[in-house]
Amino acid sequence: MQQELTRRIRNNPKFAELTQKRTKFGWQLSILMLAIYYGFILVVAFAPSVLGIPIYGVITLGIPAGLFIIVTAFVLTGIYVRRANSEYDELNRQIIEEARR
Repeated sequence: MQQELTRRIRNNPKFAELTQKRTKFGWQLSILMLAIYYGFILVVAFAPSVLGIPIYGVITLGIPAGLFIIVTAFVLTGIYVRRANSEYDELNRQIIEEARR
């Protein structure tokens, strides 16, 4: 019975849609985060004086830049979770419901 249910789920066109959408969106967010992170690393490697520019007292540009990277990681994770809980979970529910018929 379990193998039959698995086969029906995998053969459902909505399952292919779900995996394609989820994979594409995950890669988009990953590429964005990697671009931000490695951009920061490249600045550290090739123009460290930019991050040493004072902006307020002893606080340099590097501190808010680092905080931006950390906050961005949390925000992108939140964006993915929000989409997963709305769009992807609904598609998943439909797929399972159709497979059990």
